[in-house]
Amino acid sequence: MSMRKLIILFSFFLSVSTAFSQNDSTDMKLQIIAAEKDDNTRIDLINNLISKTVHSDPLLDMQINQKLLLQSQKNKDKIAEAMALSNIGYDYMSFGNTPKSVEHNLKANELAQETGNEKLITNTKINLAHNYKDLADYPKAISLYMSAAESASKLKDYVLQSWAFEGLGRVYLSLNNIDSALMYSQRDYVLNMRTHYYGNLGYTLKDLGSIQGKMGNSSLAISYFNMAIKEGLKTKSPKQINLAYAAEAQYFHDINQNDSSVVYAKKAIDVVQHTAFSNYSIKPSKLLLDIYRNNNIDSAFKYSEMYRMANDSLFSAKTIQQTQLMTFEDELRQRELTTERLKAEEQRKQNIQYVLIALGIVTFSILFLLLSRSFITNAKLIEFLGVLALLIVFEFLNLLLNPFLDRVTNHTPLLMLLAMVCIAALLVPIHHRVEKWSTAKLVEKNKKIRLANAKKTIEKLEGKNF
Repeated sequence: MSMRKLIILFSFFLSVSTAFSQNDSTDMKLQIIAAEKDDNTRIDLINNLISKTVHSDPLLDMQINQKLLLQSQKNKDKIAEAMALSNIGYDYMSFGNTPKSVEHNLKANELAQETGNEKLITNTKINLAHNYKDLADYPKAISLYMSAAESASKLKDYVLQSWAFEGLGRVYLSLNNIDSALMYSQRDYVLNMRTHYYGNLGYTLKDLGSIQGKMGNSSLAISYFNMAIKEGLKTKSPKQINLAYAAEAQYFHDINQNDSSVVYAKKAIDVVQHTAFSNYSIKPSKLLLDIYRNNNIDSAFKYSEMYRMANDSLFSAKTIQQTQLMTFEDELRQRELTTERLKAEEQRKQNIQYVLIALGIVTFSILFLLLSRSFITNAKLIEFLGVLALLIVFEFLNLLLNPFLDRVTNHTPLLMLLAMVCIAALLVPIHHRVEKWSTAKLVEKNKKIRLANAKKTIEKLEGKNF
């Protein structure tokens, strides 16, 4: 076997081994999450679970959150379910699929509100605020970020508070409100340093670079951009590196240093090529097109094509991702259907128990009245209880046979109705016979009671005469 084949084989086994060990690690962490009883600790464990994948591999991150979602639904854990939905919403946002992202984040926020858990509500609010920021609905985004920051402060959860401040800094930067942008970005940076949480530090440094650039502090701006790139390399996040390069390219373009702008725009494109973040090449491609439009026709054409292809790539990426995620979404639908079926089955079992209890009470009452030797019973009461027993038996058979009839009739209403009529046609004659028998028994019992009472009366009268 050639050396080249040996290297390929070794690489294959190494990749397979890595994949298996990664799956084992994820499954172990999911088990720990499921076993954790404290809600807030469980939320922290979930955030830790995805801390390495959320900014580096959104497809893998979504697969992990899919497992978490299925596990949480199985365990009826609304806390973990809301977290999984919110995280999936963030992943869709990374793909550029805003509608899907909003859909999942709205579901997550609604579920979080139902639980009443403040930490969970804060998490879901932040991700939903990201959506409104991307949609340029800045008032809604600011409102949600502010609310999340206030809640995080009360909870003394400074990581969540830093996320909210990061979002506020970026919104105010988009609004060109530099003073507010600087204030919140600095607060975000301070909290990152205090908590030693560096997962989002690359974004914060990039924002500070853009802010300093708008303030005219060139050396500070470039220094922050360089630090942001280093953080992106540390976290192995193509997204963070791309955004830092793109922000630096935009800064140089704004100060008319187009040679430097071109360098960093190209780096921004290169770092996300052949990754799940390829849609992030659109802005730097557009920037390069603008730079070359008037002075270099060949390059303008090249980056015009790249910009067009980047847009096409975004569509293609979405198509590919939708294909890759088709199984995931189908499993979600199937899981939802299974959950609904399980709920319906549980409800049906409860209803059967209630009907059996009611039937037992009515049957006991009829037997008591028929067999009692102490008092005369009205025939109409027995008739009423008999009709009631008939209705209860019919309902019991309906509940018991309903799943079977659904399968046999293929959920056809007309056939279901005919089946119920046939059951009723069998029950009614039986009811008449039972009613006739019980009435005869009742008459016989009443006669015996009356005869016994008459004998007692005669004996008393005879005793008095003597």
